[in-house]
Amino acid sequence: MNLDDAGRALAAECARYTAMGWMRGTSGNLSVVLDRDPLRLAVTVSGKDKGELTSDDVVVVDAAGETADPVKIPSAEAGLHGRIAAVSGAGAVVHVHAMAPVVAGEHWPDGVPLRDLEMLKGFGRAAHDDDVLIPVVPNSQDMRVLGDAFEAGYRADTPALIVARHGVYVWGDDLRQARHRAECLDWLLRFTVETRRAIP
Repeated sequence: MNLDDAGRALAAECARYTAMGWMRGTSGNLSVVLDRDPLRLAVTVSGKDKGELTSDDVVVVDAAGETADPVKIPSAEAGLHGRIAAVSGAGAVVHVHAMAPVVAGEHWPDGVPLRDLEMLKGFGRAAHDDDVLIPVVPNSQDMRVLGDAFEAGYRADTPALIVARHGVYVWGDDLRQARHRAECLDWLLRFTVETRRAIP
């Protein structure tokens, strides 16, 4: 994917997530891999309303989230995008501030367990007899700390990471797969939180 195409795709996805209430204000960030060797990603710029991004509101970063662009500032979390893409082999990473993952992380700070739910198939796991644990890590402003925590709990079959009291990262081969996984995971976590409330 070239940078122009990446910019258009990222802006469109941001508009979609904003409409869902998952990228309020300037929060959240998305990335797509442009090259693998060396790793280069197009990531949304910092400080802009994600519902109003244009195809030009992206910047190229390396695996550490650093850019050579003298003007555009990448998201502060670009380094974690790079770490996830490098470790998982993902082609796209989405970071949104949906409420369900954050609430679930509050209830299950050691990881959110999921099992025997049909929607798990949309997340890339089996609907039955498959114990899924969505990792939860403490928040940090240091992307190296978050990257280390992600890598310590990484499983190739679990394409998501909840950052406590912050948001969720979900990844896939491309933006569409990452989005589908994020939508299915949000349903799964909403169900898990709601049914927990219903237990007397």
